[in-house]
Amino acid sequence: MSPAVLFAFVIGYFLLLLTVAWYTSRGSNNESFFIGNKKSNWMLVAFGMIGTSLSGVTFVSVPGGVGTGNFYYFQVVLGYLLGYIVIAFVLLPLYYKMNLTSIYTYLETRFGVNAHKVGASFFILSRVVGATARLYLVINVLQIFILNKLGIPFVATTFVILLMILLYTFEGGVKTIIYTDTLQTSGMLLGLVVCIFVIIKSLGTDFSGALQLMNDNGYTKIFNTDVKAGSYFMKHILGGMFIAIAMTGLDQEMMQKNISVGNVKDSQKNMMSFTAVLMLVNFLFLFLGGILYLYAKKMNITAAPDDLFPTIALSDAFSGTIGVLFIVALISALFPSVDGAITSLTSCFCLDILGIGKSNADEASKKKTRMKVHVTFAVLFFMMVLIFKAVNDKLIIDFILKFAGVTYGPLLGLFAFGILTKKSINNNLIWTVCIVAPLLAMGMDMLSSPEWYEKKLHISLGLNDLSTTIFNGYKIGNELILINGMLTFMGLLIISKKSTAQ
Repeated sequence: MSPAVLFAFVIGYFLLLLTVAWYTSRGSNNESFFIGNKKSNWMLVAFGMIGTSLSGVTFVSVPGGVGTGNFYYFQVVLGYLLGYIVIAFVLLPLYYKMNLTSIYTYLETRFGVNAHKVGASFFILSRVVGATARLYLVINVLQIFILNKLGIPFVATTFVILLMILLYTFEGGVKTIIYTDTLQTSGMLLGLVVCIFVIIKSLGTDFSGALQLMNDNGYTKIFNTDVKAGSYFMKHILGGMFIAIAMTGLDQEMMQKNISVGNVKDSQKNMMSFTAVLMLVNFLFLFLGGILYLYAKKMNITAAPDDLFPTIALSDAFSGTIGVLFIVALISALFPSVDGAITSLTSCFCLDILGIGKSNADEASKKKTRMKVHVTFAVLFFMMVLIFKAVNDKLIIDFILKFAGVTYGPLLGLFAFGILTKKSINNNLIWTVCIVAPLLAMGMDMLSSPEWYEKKLHISLGLNDLSTTIFNGYKIGNELILINGMLTFMGLLIISKKSTAQ
């Protein structure tokens, strides 16, 4: 199918989103934007969160990783299950009990204003860096496989995509994206399932036969028992658990949707339903990766892991239908992670940094401020994507994504300290602890895997001998966020006071 036809489907998809946004945002106010007036349907929230949690990068990277990592990623997914249980039965009751609009308000209640600002600032830093890096990688796929052939420059593509996202989130915020995320998750899952069906058929087998072929080729191994490996099963499970707690339960974007549900019981139903579907969807992505590699082997196709899915889906070997479904599914995976990021960043900055929730200004003034912040973040996203394009190095982007994940460590340590202890802390030193802890965690990670950082940063660190002496071949994996959180927790313990929390 020609790039022009594929592009037409992309534009049609945008127009559909704008129509949904117009319909759902009628009568919206600031409360609608921030928490959907606490009237969101828990089933829609649960389904829509699938698209939010699975970004466009996941859409191409999880299948692409099967070639070298087998099904090891499912170890992380099992960890997610444990983390989501903690979110559902520990964090959500806390948020509802305190009637929070921004979850970082808890930190002010527990520790003081500085803790509130620290939590919000680390969320903003992590979301801006991580979301824009992911946005760049997916726009780059669209650019390479469609838009370059139409002569559309990268800067125009980025501008139009962010403009569209801005338009359909501008009025309704959370109230709107609950519905648009549901639509986009449907598009993503439809594309995923149909692509699996078509590729299985092209292999001349069925689901069980394809699974057997993957097993014969060594792709289906789930548990890695090498304790020194970064993908050792306990590292992945524990890492996945705390990644889920930090990057979902302590993330304003994800929790903003959860607490938009009317009561805690329905919000818990949402979280556990979301968990069950997410585990199935992640397995299907891994299954897709296996059959993609089988097909590539059969047809003698060579492509980088992240390019394998688009290379096959948009090849001449298939009808145009699978190409259209791939593009729709890709942007359906992209948009929920970006629209939610911009909306939650707007909410966080307005509520936590500017404090408009405590302001005596009228509703119209607050709305004007919120709209200015919303546009500012869209402009910031645009500039960041252009910076990534100028760098134009996927290896550097991998490092940036790791950095974004590391910044959730202080949030994990702060919330854990607040929930698990009765101590108060010296607010004047909280910034020091929350900056030093992630730097130490990154230093430990760099020392355990100097070759990874040398490859990503294109520099020679000269740490191999020191790494062998200290770590003896042990590689830090997904447990990095746990290490980071523990360092933050210990730092907070050092600056804690004997007085109890109120």
